[in-house]
Amino acid sequence: MDDRKQQTDLIGKYVNLADARLGAIVLSATDEFFGAKERLLNAAEPEWRAGVYDDNGKWMDGWESRRRRDQGFDHCVVQLGAPCTLVALDIDTRYFTGNYPPHASLEACRTAGRPDATTRWTELLPYASLRGDAHNIFQLSSTEVFTHLRLNMYPDGGIARLRAYGNVHQDWSRRSATEVIDLAAALNGGRALICSDEHYGSMGNLLLPGRGPTMEDGWETRRRREPGFDWAILRLGHPGTIQHVELDTTHFKGNFPHQVSIHAAMLPIEAGSDLASECMYWPVLLEPQLLKADCVHGFRTELRNIGAVSHVRVNMHPDGGLNRVHLFGTLG
Repeated sequence: MDDRKQQTDLIGKYVNLADARLGAIVLSATDEFFGAKERLLNAAEPEWRAGVYDDNGKWMDGWESRRRRDQGFDHCVVQLGAPCTLVALDIDTRYFTGNYPPHASLEACRTAGRPDATTRWTELLPYASLRGDAHNIFQLSSTEVFTHLRLNMYPDGGIARLRAYGNVHQDWSRRSATEVIDLAAALNGGRALICSDEHYGSMGNLLLPGRGPTMEDGWETRRRREPGFDWAILRLGHPGTIQHVELDTTHFKGNFPHQVSIHAAMLPIEAGSDLASECMYWPVLLEPQLLKADCVHGFRTELRNIGAVSHVRVNMHPDGGLNRVHLFGTLG
């Protein structure tokens, strides 16, 4: 397996906590003359707009500072979407060819407020070389919980996107056993693990907060031309008993699933790699239910009582798209 494939597989298993859709924001930047700092956390892929200029020069889809004429370097501070442990970074310089920073480093901290001059920063990525017009993926080894990042680029230049992949940290001991929680929500540690197809939209979008503004922000498969159905396996942030399910087809009008069903099971914390085969034998939580276009569907009395579960398989019969999946329940 080549390095690029290994890197892609690594980040595919985790949540990007530097995602504006999860509430991540760029608090400050030393300079953003050519490109706004907020673009760093845009969930969409960076784009190239040929011939587009603004008052300061060529429009670039990313954070870009002016050419530095003194000593020092540029940096920005990012508040992550939730406290987390981090396993990998992607410092994405796509479309920055003659104006990317040749080197970068990254530090992190954990604080309840906004970082200030007294904040203690931990170096996660030492001074490292970057390639232009490319994904620059770095594996991390820290097990500490962090809330903020400081991205340093030497000495100046432009970065299209910053992705920080890891696991959401939740102190479940502070949650009541009777509290009803969206156990699958990304901000509660839920993860999309594997699916049959994600031709038009990522399965991870199902677990994001709010409601996606377009179909692109949901999970959508190609048109199925063979027998069977499409499915996605989700790992709950914490095992629990599911009491209420919401399936959202907002924006999906001519391409929503005809029916949806759900299977679920209690598995070890880190289940085996053959989930696609194992899930064939999971108990039924929700029998196939008819769906409507552009609508939020709620199911409560239709759910079977199968006890506490840790993983679910959401099935779309035969194919189509969902905007969000919410699985409300109590800790088990």
